[in-house]
Amino acid sequence: MADIALRAGDDCPTDAVAFHAQQCVEKYLKAVLVLNSIDFHKIHDVGELIALLPQLTSLDISVEEQRRMTSYATVTRYPGDYEPISLVEAREAVEIAEQVRDEIRSLLPKGMLVP
Repeated sequence: MADIALRAGDDCPTDAVAFHAQQCVEKYLKAVLVLNSIDFHKIHDVGELIALLPQLTSLDISVEEQRRMTSYATVTRYPGDYEPISLVEAREAVEIAEQVRDEIRSLLPKGMLVP
């Protein structure tokens, strides 16, 4: 959805793109936790989820990127006073999500992956 929405250019719903990018990251992190039988609370905090990962799991996502992705899970979902997400920022969120997705998919057993 995020990739398709980005094609809209200036008409892109950037808040929705950022939200879906965050969801991608969150769900992949939770997949690793479930695979390793690690319990977690119902949270959306990317940093907290990363802190729960097995020690040998290393992801290339900075603390700043973790915080930014976390904010997309809540801030953009509800009306309020927040800075609009730029098209550049939305593209960066998708790039982060794709990077995390690729890194985590490389850790998952091959039989778990849908081609």
